[in-house]
Amino acid sequence: MGKGKCGIERAGNGTGAADMKRRARVARIESALTRGAEKYFQEQGFVWVPSVPHIVSVTGACENVNTLYSIDYHGREAFLTQTGQTALEEMIQGLEKVSTIIHSFRKEESVDNRHLTEFPLVEFEFRYDPEKEDGFELLLQNMENTICSMIGNVLKTEKESLEKLGVDYSRLENIKRPFDRISYDDAVKLLDMKWGDDLRSELEGKLMSIMGNNPVFVTRYPTHIKFFNMQQNACNPDIVNSADLLLPPGGEAVGSAVREHNYERLIERLDKSEMMKNLRSKGKDLKDFESYTNLVRDNPVPHAGCGIGLNRVMQYVLNEKDIRKATPYPMNKEILY
Repeated sequence: MGKGKCGIERAGNGTGAADMKRRARVARIESALTRGAEKYFQEQGFVWVPSVPHIVSVTGACENVNTLYSIDYHGREAFLTQTGQTALEEMIQGLEKVSTIIHSFRKEESVDNRHLTEFPLVEFEFRYDPEKEDGFELLLQNMENTICSMIGNVLKTEKESLEKLGVDYSRLENIKRPFDRISYDDAVKLLDMKWGDDLRSELEGKLMSIMGNNPVFVTRYPTHIKFFNMQQNACNPDIVNSADLLLPPGGEAVGSAVREHNYERLIERLDKSEMMKNLRSKGKDLKDFESYTNLVRDNPVPHAGCGIGLNRVMQYVLNEKDIRKATPYPMNKEILY
């Protein structure tokens, strides 16, 4: 445990020789994970888009707009991006499969073992033909295969690093496939929680324990707690075709969904969303999303995608409860490099 200016402690990020060696090993594993993702994307024909912008309009936000970093961009309000999703969705108009890795910025006030203000996010989007294939099933397959390719590359190239970090990697060699699945409805019953509430971190931990501490997909969350462009289920509009992948011990590592490509439904969802209500209080309106919504209007392409939090996957690989120890450069509001 090192200390920066003002005596602020930096978990796993000091300048001593032992700590620097640990950070270097963590960096090697982080590198192996990203290369494992790239390997899968190359094999499956995904086009890597390295130029996804990091300074964006409000369309680069996720559900929680209160964690946006606002900046002055030549006299206009702009934001540090939280996701490259909408940029990738634009790219699939001309490319069927796309992927990228961005740095996601979150104005998190918490300084704890779960939250970072900046972290790498591996993202992909792909088109599908609803007449021939199930976009939701394809989404889960791609997510599972990407994660397994990432971990497989670590096992292929970095066993020595894992050993020196004291990691028992036998559990990684015996990952159960296909990953377990549980619907949000069943999780609510299992956890004795109120339907419509989100899964808090402590409930994620309890659910993972019940499910044997294996990777588990939690599927089809309530519509009102998820992002406006997640596709509503055809049989039950109260839920969306979404899935979060929980990886122990960190919890939610991947958020994903089939995207809404019906323009009228998309506008209705956006207009009624809590996110839009929040944005209106900050002077925004539907016009701020026109670059995205007009794209869907003019090119209603069925598609799906996800965002993989790299350091949550790192937590799984290292079996590390503290996310700050699962990244070479942990960022929170008390740390500035």
